[in-house]
Parts: sequence; C-alpha cells; structure tokens
Amino acid sequence: MKDKNLNINTKAVALKYDKLLNDAPKVLSKGTGKIADNIIEIAKEHDIPIQKDEDLVELLSKLNEGKEIPPNMYNAVAEIFVFLYNVTKNDEDK
Repeated sequence: MKDKNLNINTKAVALKYDKLLNDAPKVLSKGTGKIADNIIEIAKEHDIPIQKDEDLVELLSKLNEGKEIPPNMYNAVAEIFVFLYNVTKNDEDK
C-alpha cells in the first residue's frame, strides 16, 4: 500500500556550522521524498528549528554532502543562521 503522506516532491537540506572547525557551513544531509521526510522528522524530534525556503533548498540540494557551501551562497545561508539564532534566543527567553 502506498503511503498517502509521502510527498515525492519534498526536498530537505540539513546544514551544520562549527566556526572552530569550518570556514563555512556544510551540507550535512540532503534528500527528496522519504529521505527529506526523515530529515525533517529528525529535526523535529531534536527541536531543531526548520526554515522553509524552496528556492534555497533547490540550490543547496545540488551541493555534495559534507562540502562547505560556496561563497556565492554565504548571504542566503547567513539569513538562515540569523533566523535560527533568533528562534533559539526567543525560546531561551521564555
């Protein structure tokens, strides 16, 4: 039986940034369909904030896992990290 909740068009990219180890954020994981659903579910289970940006995920999904993002994506990805910082800070203030 086909899973009715599975959206084969779903895409997800997980990013990681450790300023002590890397010069730029890395693509930790990426996928479409069930893999994307799993990435999103794991993020939710670990209270990792999720930001939806279809255009950016399309660009990021073309990068290889484990590779740092290129300089031409720094500004767009920086906006994500600012969003994550603000969400985390707001949660801590509650």
